[in-house]
Amino acid sequence: MTFRLPPYPYDRLQGLAKLAEAHESGMVDCSIGTPCDPPPRAVVDALASSGTERGYPASAGSPQLREAAAEWLTRRFGLAEVPVSSVAACVGTKELVASVPHVLRLREPGRDTVLYPAVSYPTYAMGAELAGCRAVPVPSAPGRSGGLDLDAVEPADAARALVLWSNSPSNPTGALGDLGAEAAWGRAHGVPVFSDECYAEFTWDGPPRSVLQHGRDGVVAVHSLSKRSNLAGVRVGFYAGDAELVEFLRAVRQHAGLMVPGPAQAAGAVALADDEHVEVQRARYRERLVYLGGVLGGYGCPVMPPEGGFYLWVPVPADRWPDAWSMAEALATDGGILVSPGDLYGDGGAGHVRVALVQPMERLALVGERLARVSHG
Repeated sequence: MTFRLPPYPYDRLQGLAKLAEAHESGMVDCSIGTPCDPPPRAVVDALASSGTERGYPASAGSPQLREAAAEWLTRRFGLAEVPVSSVAACVGTKELVASVPHVLRLREPGRDTVLYPAVSYPTYAMGAELAGCRAVPVPSAPGRSGGLDLDAVEPADAARALVLWSNSPSNPTGALGDLGAEAAWGRAHGVPVFSDECYAEFTWDGPPRSVLQHGRDGVVAVHSLSKRSNLAGVRVGFYAGDAELVEFLRAVRQHAGLMVPGPAQAAGAVALADDEHVEVQRARYRERLVYLGGVLGGYGCPVMPPEGGFYLWVPVPADRWPDAWSMAEALATDGGILVSPGDLYGDGGAGHVRVALVQPMERLALVGERLARVSHG
């Protein structure tokens, strides 16, 4: 069987960008979740002064990084002590998402199915493809834009499942899942549950949640510093949970040469020890979400605030546009703002656009001024 890359609408996205760029003061790019805000000064200093650039870094993560991650997990989620041996580093969590099925298939060669959220960013499905597995989407919980409807998983798919991926808060929808129910389902079916919790620091509906609050047996939580600390370019993440799963992943990944650079590990340890800068970032995202949510409502596109994350998941008003691409074109033309049509995240996202609140308030204010001048009948 010949592998073929899935189609991706680069030309259509470039067309939207050209429409947005035509505005005076240029495009306001809210299509990709690339942080615009500065990381803490101490983190940047650690990158330059760790003295670790000459030697090979530990694939599992330095003792300092793993200890900082374990302490952060106990502090942020109110967990009992997390053993450092149950924590390991990864080269950003997108890399981990893509590689987990390949590694787990070495552990369970008789299984060949990856279960993942039906509305999600494409790497879950691509990881299945890279491992030669079946990618089986799981629909959202009934009446919700996130979580997993585990009753919809066919018994035959559960029996073949290598892993169940969870994503809470969800990218792109911002919805929270029932992590306890997902952990219990995985244990009942003998399926490891990997919980992508990279936006947990930006949970708006109650406190941050982790699957580890429901025990470590059979589950792995995946976390990143990309959004929490504005370090997307440094590529530091970690995973923690079931001791046997973490050790198996660590051992295989070591031989694959997957190592976070030493200076990045030093910076990550400093970032995880500091919660104050995260509170500053939370305030920024909350202000942007409230502001642009109001702007879009005034433009005739009402949107509910997310339960978590810094994306607005905006329904397409059926009386105005036939699909998400038409709505994205109108926003680019009228507001100079570039957003992501929802079908980039699966067929179930086709009736929405995703707006990433990663631009400073002065840029978002431009969008507000432009859209305020437009009559939408």
